[in-house]
Amino acid sequence: MNNFALDAAINEAWRYQFLTYPNPAVGAAVIVKNRLFVSAHKKAGEPHAEVNALWEAYKAFFDVPPLTTSHEIHEFLIKNHNGFFKEANVFVTLEPCSHVGKTPSCANLLKHLKPKSVTIGWLDPVAEHSGGVEMLKGAGIKVNVLNNKRCYDLIEPFIKWTNNKFIFFKLAQSFNGAITGGYISSESSLKWVHQIRDKIDLLVIGGNTVRIDRPTLDARKVNGKSPDVLIYSKEKNFDKTIPLFSVPKRRVFIEDNLNKINDYKFIMIEGGERLYNELKNFVDWKVFIVTPKIFDRINYKSEDEFKILHVEKRDDLIVFGRSND
Repeated sequence: MNNFALDAAINEAWRYQFLTYPNPAVGAAVIVKNRLFVSAHKKAGEPHAEVNALWEAYKAFFDVPPLTTSHEIHEFLIKNHNGFFKEANVFVTLEPCSHVGKTPSCANLLKHLKPKSVTIGWLDPVAEHSGGVEMLKGAGIKVNVLNNKRCYDLIEPFIKWTNNKFIFFKLAQSFNGAITGGYISSESSLKWVHQIRDKIDLLVIGGNTVRIDRPTLDARKVNGKSPDVLIYSKEKNFDKTIPLFSVPKRRVFIEDNLNKINDYKFIMIEGGERLYNELKNFVDWKVFIVTPKIFDRINYKSEDEFKILHVEKRDDLIVFGRSND
């Protein structure tokens, strides 16, 4: 049950990978009264993973007011837990935070709730956020630190964009590798991409793709902000009636180099065969959206090898990968 609980927390966190920017993707699970409750951090500024999981567990046994903010939930649980969690086992993919920022300290909440144990997948890499383990141990809570590499994989983007920048290549393809001919992905995957565009700082795209597809490259499906765009092209003349040039509150750069990337933290590259083959060894991660369709079209050609970090099964398969070291 315990291994399953951590696995469930990891899988739940992957559902929100990239969407928590500038925060890390984190999952949590709570076993209480022989029941398992799983949740994740879903958006920066909203409750952290362990708070969501604890709240889901408490709501399953008690009538509660409709609280949504971190401060409300923390305060309510501290005042009303009445020892409910004393036999609970908590699992979290990242060390509970000890600091107070936009949200209260999760380690402080757990210190008051006093669960039987807290199992941590990976210690917080940010020095000013760490200290949760000591706070929990000081409250007499049993703490297990696993140093689980899968939990590190979850927060690798966070580590990179905090210290410098994180770059990933997104490629949508059919089951047999077709990438051209209009929309390939499901509607839910398209919406997910728009959610990501709402979070990234910069979107890089090849000049040929811009000329052929005439894209907008915004986040309209989620009413989100539109990222700045770098068109990577040797030829700098473009039809300015292409929709991406008319999106308000964005900057569009047309460059024959990638130096502009150094001005941004979180970068997504969208492109086809030529751009993938040129940049496949340049990016940190590769994300493939594989739709369960077979098209009678020319498949893209590339030689590449990478490590699969996670496969998320939705209407399409979302495959997260990292280049082999």
